Amino acid sequence: MGAKGKIALGVVVSVVVIGAVSANAGDDGDSGSGGKGKDSAASAERGSGTKSDTKSGTKSGTKSGADTKKDAKAGKAEKKVAFQGDGDFEVGTDVKPGTYRTTGNTDSLCYWERAKDASGEMDSILANDNVSGTSYVTIPAGDKLFKSSGCKDWEAVDAKATGTPAALVKGDGGMHRVGVDIAPGTYRSTGNTDDLCYWERSKDASHSLESILANNNVSGTAVVTVAAGDAYFKTTGCKDWKKTG
Repeated sequence: MGAKGKIALGVVVSVVVIGAVSANAGDDGDSGSGGKGKDSAASAERGSGTKSDTKSGTKSGTKSGADTKKDAKAGKAEKKVAFQGDGDFEVGTDVKPGTYRTTGNTDSLCYWERAKDASGEMDSILANDNVSGTSYVTIPAGDKLFKSSGCKDWEAVDAKATGTPAALVKGDGGMHRVGVDIAPGTYRSTGNTDDLCYWERSKDASHSLESILANNNVSGTAVVTVAAGDAYFKTTGCKDWKKTG
């Protein structure tokens, strides 16, 4: 598909949150992120790549309960897809309000958008982003449409879900849920160039400017403390982050 320019409503300039004004869609879950870049009106371009193959077939035969438990323990259980990574979805009809996650995206070819109506105009955009790695998005009941292009399938996120927080995260891994995907603490990323490394601490996944707790564009070494009270840590275009304290 051809590239379609979109204004990244969550764009920030370094640590100063002065990007294009974003409508506040309200809080209907936990999540957050802003756009990357140094310009105050950087654009989020709709990915032009094609989506990777999706597992849609079902296996023949029936597994015993023991086999199912073994697969789950081995990490082989298939994720439960809430909706596909391509399409326009009406909130309340095609997709329920809630928090969703897409993983495994590459080269920022995944584009998503929350919209207040189906006009397709710029004023209808509530929040959007181009994604590498993982993205979490909270879709409130007041939204009209959720658009997704070139993304891996979306799965519903359980607010009470637990995990094994990592102390080393990929620098282009996208959004990490604090306490589930990433452990709280101080992290260090070295060898970044040209301010292409962007990091962000956020209090939810609304992707509004108000959800940003702190952020920065970095050259050289970056050091940031991810607090236990943070909801998410986002990293794009950085070298890998290692926990140092």
